[in-house]
Amino acid sequence: MRVVVKIGTSSLTDESGRIDEHAIAKVATEVALARGRGHEVLVVTSGAVAAGLPALGIAPAERPRDARTLQAVSAVGQAQLVQTWSGALGAHGLVAGQVLLAPLDFMVRTQYLHARSTVERLLELGVVPVVNENDATADDEIRFGDNDRIAALLAQLAGCDLLVLLTDAPGLMDADPRLDDRASLIEEILEVDHDLERLAGGAGTARGSGGMASKLAAAKMASWAGVRAVIAHADRPDVLAEALDGVAGVGTVVQPRGARLSARKLWIAFAVAPGGRVHVDAGAARALGGGGRSLLAAGVVRVEGAFGPGDAVEVVGPDGVVAKGLVTVAADELRSMAGQRSSDLAGGSGEVVHVDDLVVLPG
Repeated sequence: MRVVVKIGTSSLTDESGRIDEHAIAKVATEVALARGRGHEVLVVTSGAVAAGLPALGIAPAERPRDARTLQAVSAVGQAQLVQTWSGALGAHGLVAGQVLLAPLDFMVRTQYLHARSTVERLLELGVVPVVNENDATADDEIRFGDNDRIAALLAQLAGCDLLVLLTDAPGLMDADPRLDDRASLIEEILEVDHDLERLAGGAGTARGSGGMASKLAAAKMASWAGVRAVIAHADRPDVLAEALDGVAGVGTVVQPRGARLSARKLWIAFAVAPGGRVHVDAGAARALGGGGRSLLAAGVVRVEGAFGPGDAVEVVGPDGVVAKGLVTVAADELRSMAGQRSSDLAGGSGEVVHVDDLVVLPG
């Protein structure tokens, strides 16, 4: 089995923001045991910025806010982070290979193929890829800001069977355990819906950038890529082995959907923030819901937002969001086209979102 294991900042650092070598050693030991059983493992690690702060004498409470300084801190922290991983994996006779990824590595076809080829070759050589977002050089406008989505996209890119998201909670609970001592673990999710997303809540700890909402979003992405996902506590003994074996209660398991989305459509559906909304009539909503259809101007009834060509938009029918896609025209132009047949428009093209750039979402 091929698996991506992602561990967050809150599980890798102590309260002062320093790297917790024991936490990394625990994960490295479990990776070695999985490798010994014939599994291929990719590690996605957070913690570069948090690790860089104490190295530069900056207290976590004084964490800088400007992107330029944060990128410099990340560069310092990343060096320490990968050195620690290399040592921990090396203690088990494993070689670590640093891989720094940015969102465009998943969006641009040539970069995607190159990244996939590199990861594949590392695995063929018996290397454990240690992956992080390329914070030091990433443009703030085209970055994720958390590694949960990177891990989900990597699971798709590498053709993985399983995504394990290790965090500081046992999984998704049916209530906030800080407020309700009767809260219990949700062990299995067949479909991530809005109720579950509301239950996941907001951001996590001060040292991390995600939280349970980010973990659930990543698990949802993985499920749409046909990958089983497990959200579990990083401190749980043998957590990776139990996730691989499908042990009940290891954490929250999000089951894969039947159909797999391509990397591009996975990106459109979950990784690109919508710049607006395109409201369509019931006929257009039904046509899009059936799949295999582009969105045409004739079905558009209203436009929200100030987006441009190539931006992502949500397509909204009378009963709610039906799809998400990349538009071919700007918002103002679309407003003038709305409701018109292609034959009545200049050039005869009323295409708003091409079918290849459109992802139909569940009701």
